[in-house]
Amino acid sequence: MSATTATTAGLRRFLTERPPQPERCELCAVVVPEEHRHLVDTEQRALVCACAPCALLMEQPGAAAGRFRTVPARYLTDPGHRLDDSAWEALQIPVGVAFLFRNAALDRLVALYPSPAGATESELEPATWTAVLGGSRLAEMLEPDVEALLLRRTDGRFECHLVPVDICYELVGRMRLLWQGFDGGAEARAALDAFFADVARRVRPVNESGHPLDESRHPSDEAVRP
Repeated sequence: MSATTATTAGLRRFLTERPPQPERCELCAVVVPEEHRHLVDTEQRALVCACAPCALLMEQPGAAAGRFRTVPARYLTDPGHRLDDSAWEALQIPVGVAFLFRNAALDRLVALYPSPAGATESELEPATWTAVLGGSRLAEMLEPDVEALLLRRTDGRFECHLVPVDICYELVGRMRLLWQGFDGGAEARAALDAFFADVARRVRPVNESGHPLDESRHPSDEAVRP
């Protein structure tokens, strides 16, 4: 083995065997646990990791001049709102899963869905949004940039939940990693089912006033996503 080959092999071995670097808060650089909060950087349109104190700080009005917004931990669903096939077709989403959030900087709704290439945007007319989802109490509660309406159609069933926006991008990343073939493949579908089963476990229904029916402590109140 030549010296160059040996050096290359040694470097590759070092890179492979080197333990992964711990994640850090992107505001104060302290190491964060595997499960931690996220912020939305509204200038860069990106999610950033945050320690608990920084996440709490960014919840205060005017913090960082509004650049960073803490992603909430609430999961809600509206039992009184129903979707059907005609409503889904009106949204013009070519797959069975999508999420919608309000981009405050653009002052418009953005509809995205998972694909092998990542998050793909679907054009969404304001009138369509109002007709299809405007009747849900969740639409009125949706916080810009940091929360999303997560939609799914499967086997004639429809789901619509208000969720933290970071879990939507977590789903996009998972689907991109697992996607195989034309329809995603069995592994991707199993991961999708597991993801929505976890969401269903966390959500709380809202009443006619838009308040959760159970105001007591709920696992989702303390939940944070990696």
